[in-house]
Amino acid sequence: MRQIRSFLTDGRLSVVVIAAILIIDQIIKIAVKTNMTLGESIHITDWFFINFIENNGMAYGITFINKLVLSLFRIVLICFIGRYIFLTVKSNHRIGYVLCLSMVLAGAAGNIIDSMFYGLVFDASTPFSVADFVPFGCGYSSFLHGKVVDMFYFPLIVTAWPDWMPIWGGDRFVFFSPVFNFADACISVGVVLLLIFYRKELETIGETLFPKKKAEKNGQKTNHYD
Repeated sequence: MRQIRSFLTDGRLSVVVIAAILIIDQIIKIAVKTNMTLGESIHITDWFFINFIENNGMAYGITFINKLVLSLFRIVLICFIGRYIFLTVKSNHRIGYVLCLSMVLAGAAGNIIDSMFYGLVFDASTPFSVADFVPFGCGYSSFLHGKVVDMFYFPLIVTAWPDWMPIWGGDRFVFFSPVFNFADACISVGVVLLLIFYRKELETIGETLFPKKKAEKNGQKTNHYD
């Protein structure tokens, strides 16, 4: 056990977590894309469906940002988080904090893989045909313009608004209607855990990324007290 722990350092454990999430995410997405038509839904339970959709936007199908801008933003975010994880591992830290950051990084990377390569290696999914692999560069879109594959749908409550309610009266209401993927789930879980358990660490992000400024700040405090 000690030998395993000495080999599996926090940095290596972070890499293992990131790799595992990416592999699971891509296996699920490729399985869905190559076996289901666009819009096809598989009933698992009344509150859980595999519902194949694609989107150009952020997590849970948000689409208010230009596709290219969003893809570039994700790449910058991945580089930022990766750099921060590297610096955090080399400083005093809690392993849970590193693992939560790794989940967020892996989730962002999982979706950017779709944007970067799916348009190059798949033909288009349609409501009438299943997508197939094609020669690299002969797919349905260009680099960074691929669509993100989503599939998990959890309509936990399906009902209707009361008739007396203005505007929405009588309309169908679904509690938790977004369709999302494994990468989205990892991002959400990672962020929630960070906000609940690691707020103190989050407050020191700037000091970790810019240690010189931290040293200057501490020096100014020392001079002040002198």
